[in-house]
Amino acid sequence: MKKVLLITAIILSAMTIFAQTPTNQDVRYDQYGRKVERTPLNAEMRSGVLVFETSKQDYKLWYDIRVQTDGQFFMNDDLNPIGNGVTIRRARFAVKANLTKNWYGEIDLNVSNGALELEDAIIQYNFTNFMEGLSTRVGNFKEQFSMSQTSSSRYLNFMERSMVVNTFAPSRHIGWDATYNAPRFLVAGGVFFQEIKDLEILTYVEDNNKDFGRDQGYSLTGKFILQPFGENKNYGIHAAYGYSYRTPKTDVAPGEYGMARYSTRSLSSINRKKYLDTDLITELKSQTISNIEIAGFYKGLGFQSEIINSNTFRNNNLATLNFGGFYAQATYLLFGGSQVYDKAQGEFNQPDKGKKWGDMELTFRYDYINLNDKDIMGGSAEGYTAGLNFYASKNFKMQVNYSYLNHDRYANGKGKLYVGHDVAGNLTKIPSQVVDANGKAGNDYGQIGIRCEIDF
Repeated sequence: MKKVLLITAIILSAMTIFAQTPTNQDVRYDQYGRKVERTPLNAEMRSGVLVFETSKQDYKLWYDIRVQTDGQFFMNDDLNPIGNGVTIRRARFAVKANLTKNWYGEIDLNVSNGALELEDAIIQYNFTNFMEGLSTRVGNFKEQFSMSQTSSSRYLNFMERSMVVNTFAPSRHIGWDATYNAPRFLVAGGVFFQEIKDLEILTYVEDNNKDFGRDQGYSLTGKFILQPFGENKNYGIHAAYGYSYRTPKTDVAPGEYGMARYSTRSLSSINRKKYLDTDLITELKSQTISNIEIAGFYKGLGFQSEIINSNTFRNNNLATLNFGGFYAQATYLLFGGSQVYDKAQGEFNQPDKGKKWGDMELTFRYDYINLNDKDIMGGSAEGYTAGLNFYASKNFKMQVNYSYLNHDRYANGKGKLYVGHDVAGNLTKIPSQVVDANGKAGNDYGQIGIRCEIDF
């Protein structure tokens, strides 16, 4: 009997030890065969976005997916016919993560119309334990310069950014910057190098290095934003000044190194004509760009304006070229919604809807650009855009824009486009031969655009 009791005790002890020992099913290994730590994640939908997060909120991962489908129809394009069409304007897939309370990472790709492009690739550190509001990042991202340019394309009030922003405001480049978000102001500055977007640009950078030993060049960009009302949700003012000093980069074809070129499409990605184009400007020494921003909001009303000036300095005592322009826009939510200003980023976010089904927003913008100066005549233009935005309760947005474009006689697309009539009544591409009166010369036309967007 004693033996039976002893054996039973031994078996029970073994079973207890075994129950406390992790089984093979509780252990996980990485691809290198090392045992890894395991932390459960909670998954939930937040405003239509899938988010994974630990219970302590010290790790969070989410997807940022966006599809924009555009269609445009053109009217009164008598000088240079324009083809109507549709396109996938953006098809973005991003993975973002707060790896700890301090470290943040992001990669963002665009595959619109089958062409793969790198957008953001970011490593960021937030100094929460040292100085609240201070952060720094390195990678490929937008320079802190223009409010419109840094705003996410999902939150744009119009289908396209203004012509002056598309022409002069720097976008994504490889670099490093730091930002300090104080209660009443925001300041940012950094150093940036060449653009890396697709295989063609990468090949240019490598060939300039391999064949000619050229430095990549650099840019110094900074911005100061005054935010006198701080985090106020009902009203606010944004006043900012941005400045950028830029040397020649190697993200252009080797034969174009040391040259500048300013060009833009006129508020359309479907109309591929570039009426405004300086062509290549030789003897580039350096460039400076400055920007003044004024913006604000009161409940459902918002306004925003930027003045951008560009100076192109040239070698061999050639005169400095001055180009620039501005835009001014106003928006209003019709059904009780509110504009949302993101103080930490210095830009507007998606508005809060006034109804359960969503909201509608009226928009109007005027923009002007001038690429004419001294011996370079790249053309000037003004655009009038009126729009209506429909915001569904979640994830879906629809935009309708009507724009009227007024180009001058020098906006001939590097001599490829008609800009008026000569004395014999024939179409001509040469500005000096145009006899049409001021305001009549140049390609003027209207366009209607529709965008359907989904974010998840």
